[in-house]
Amino acid sequence: MKKLLPIILLLVGIGVGVGAGLALRPEPAPVEPTEGAESADHAEKSDKKDEEDGPPSGREYVDLVDQFIVPVVNDDAVASLILITLTIEVESGNREAIFESEPRLRGALLQAMFDHANIGGFNGAFTNSSKLDRLRETFMEVAQKAYGDEITDVLIVQITRQDIA
Repeated sequence: MKKLLPIILLLVGIGVGVGAGLALRPEPAPVEPTEGAESADHAEKSDKKDEEDGPPSGREYVDLVDQFIVPVVNDDAVASLILITLTIEVESGNREAIFESEPRLRGALLQAMFDHANIGGFNGAFTNSSKLDRLRETFMEVAQKAYGDEITDVLIVQITRQDIA
């Protein structure tokens, strides 16, 4: 009996594992028809949905490669770090030119962030809409000054403050 117990437990374990795998298996993807009017209707609806969900016509988005890191200094010591991820909205056809000008654009935006930090823009409730609106306006002015009017918006994709204890 002592020799059969491990084999029985092994078989029960395998059975439970197979049963759980079958019960938790994802449902198969629905099969779409490849021919006929139904597929044409589906394609038409899909195109309309893509147009509604996509960016405004004539716009492209350029994700700036790295996050911006801005120190917040209080009493001659770094009190916190701000991490910001930005995306630049440009008119169609300017995406590659933005990538080529990214160092100049990053430098100008980083200086604007330092200035914002120095006036206390990242202190307290820094995600308050009035503070963020001022920051967005500043980003837009600086980006257009550094690159040109082809930049139509600067989007704050992510902003985080890490307090240093």
